Amino acid sequence: MRAGIALGSNLGDRLANLRRARALVLAMPGVSAPVIDSRVYETEPVQSGPDAGAYLNTVIEVEYEGQPITLLDGLQHIEAELGRPSKRPRNAPRTIDLDILYAGNLVLSNEEVVIPHPRLHQRRFVLTPLADIRPDLILPGQQLPVSTLLSALIDPSGVELYSENWI
Repeated sequence: MRAGIALGSNLGDRLANLRRARALVLAMPGVSAPVIDSRVYETEPVQSGPDAGAYLNTVIEVEYEGQPITLLDGLQHIEAELGRPSKRPRNAPRTIDLDILYAGNLVLSNEEVVIPHPRLHQRRFVLTPLADIRPDLILPGQQLPVSTLLSALIDPSGVELYSENWI
């Protein structure tokens, strides 16, 4: 199945954090090509404290063979490896944030994982890079493609192109 993964960083060398996380995701068991990468965007922090710096955000899509919980476990392991503590205040600054946006047409909601990401369609910082790679994608539970969701979004947060070629 095709899986979309959001990558974000607002601590340290943000671009290096994204590159390292991408490499680690691609090395995970069950992850394979083809890989599609969006551009990188600098975005304002959402619902964070006043000391939170700007994020770099991107989205990748990979082929994934396995259970979604296994993918989630792998992403959380990468977050820990890159210095993100497992216990932290909500929306605290982080070296890396990895979220499963979608996994094929799967709709899943339990204590461990929610797919598709529950606020994906409300966040410009996710929809913008996702529209780079999958503008015509209709996410499970939505009626409109990503590009239409993005153009209709009422979200004043700033999203600026940071890098076209980041890999």
